[in-house]
Amino acid sequence: MATRKIAPAVAAGCTMVLKPANLTPLTSQLFAKVMQESGLPAGVLNVIATTTAGQTTGGLIKDSRLRKLSFTGSTEVGRRLLADASENVLRTSMELGGNAPFVVFEDADLDAAVAGAMIAKLRNMGEACTAANRFIVHESVAEEFSRKFAAKVAELTTGPGIEADSNVGPLIDQKSRDKVHELVSDALAGGAVVLTGGAPDSGAGYFYQPTVLSGVAADARILNEEIFGPVAPIVTFRDEAEAVRLANNTEYGLVAYVFTQNLNRGLRMGEQLETGMLGLNAGVVSNAAAPFGGVKQSGLGREGGLEGIEEYLYTQYIGIADPA
Repeated sequence: MATRKIAPAVAAGCTMVLKPANLTPLTSQLFAKVMQESGLPAGVLNVIATTTAGQTTGGLIKDSRLRKLSFTGSTEVGRRLLADASENVLRTSMELGGNAPFVVFEDADLDAAVAGAMIAKLRNMGEACTAANRFIVHESVAEEFSRKFAAKVAELTTGPGIEADSNVGPLIDQKSRDKVHELVSDALAGGAVVLTGGAPDSGAGYFYQPTVLSGVAADARILNEEIFGPVAPIVTFRDEAEAVRLANNTEYGLVAYVFTQNLNRGLRMGEQLETGMLGLNAGVVSNAAAPFGGVKQSGLGREGGLEGIEEYLYTQYIGIADPA
């Protein structure tokens, strides 16, 4: 994740201070070491690992030498950072929360849709801002899609990544697993049905059973909050207008996924969906050559592509007097 910020900053000639997530600092420190071994001068990339982010970054954000703030994390923290950055009118990039809809139309290739759903939902155990959060399926194919999807999910095995037969690893900590189960429990209390999974794994580690839910009520928290875990809630729709309404019924707008064999419909959905990215018959949208980012409460700015380096540059106009 840090490479999306560091690479364009280096290309633009910037020096950087990187504060990695407090639960995952080691990869950032290793990456900084690799960059120096590759020839990056000392002091260009500086890594500060801390468990007291506010106290550490507060002084940095107020420093008049700072020109840019780029953040990946929750919308709640992003709002606070935007407020802090306003004091010195810092340029900002915010890659914040998501609540991605995964829309399956009646003409979709259901096997391809299931394969896409497996990737969109379960990559990194669902702990990804781009993870599909709400599965919105046409009522005429909902039963078949749900059955096939649940069967594939049920084949997965939880366990440490070093085990050869493990498909799904643990969540990052106990708090995260508790939040996932809280959302599942709320959905079940509202009438949802478990097709597979539905509970934490027993034993050591923060494992949660890969889960598929159907019949999820419209007001269930799991449809309105970022899950960040291996749980897929399914709801149905009747027509394209309802699919658009359900997909846009969120404060977030990072990415959406649409499966249909009608290209015109797919492009129409792209025009109507309030997201910064769209995966059309694809469960993965991330591409270093393409601009990554969202709208609404999912943030502002872009990482990757031509747009990514523009975030670290500014335009200066020089008017030269006519020599005549």
